[in-house]
Amino acid sequence: MGNVIELNQSNFEQEVLKSSTPVVVDFWATWCGPCRKLSPVLDEIAQGYENVKFCKVNVEESQEIAQNYSISGIPCLLVFKDGEAVERMTGLMPKSTIVSNIEKHV
Repeated sequence: MGNVIELNQSNFEQEVLKSSTPVVVDFWATWCGPCRKLSPVLDEIAQGYENVKFCKVNVEESQEIAQNYSISGIPCLLVFKDGEAVERMTGLMPKSTIVSNIEKHV
């Protein structure tokens, strides 16, 4: 996993909502093929950022978090800044698209 932090109900607030740096949260599930394809891409992107935190939420294990952010399709990436979701990317997309959407908020 490298720099990617696994999130759950007990650490979501501290790692995401109270973070002083932007946070990219990947909502995923083990049975989701596109999610498995996105995971190494996200790991690669995470290596290039010192000032952005990268996290993952398994929607099956943390259904309440997924419901709080109206996650209806996965994979879904949310970019948080100052505790607010400021960007939503749903579905498998090219690395360049993900990077450009993150860049808007750093």
